[in-house]
Amino acid sequence: MLAVNYTNLRQDLKTYCDKANDDFETIIVTRKNGGNVVLISENEYNNMLENLFVRSNPEYYDKLMESINQLKAGGFTKRELLDE
Repeated sequence: MLAVNYTNLRQDLKTYCDKANDDFETIIVTRKNGGNVVLISENEYNNMLENLFVRSNPEYYDKLMESINQLKAGGFTKRELLDE
């Protein structure tokens, strides 16, 4: 996680956008009068929304956790995909 003030961010916006996208870096943009903001990549944002959605539905989350536990316990069959 990086912290940068608003002025420095404006001067080097491309670099910070690249860090957010390429390095999955979270950037806290500080402002003199408070009201800081967070800069993250679109992929990271979408991932957070998806996680919030999954965790907000207890039935879906329980099924997902059950599947993960089955996978960890070796309860799966590996198959090859056929080209058609």
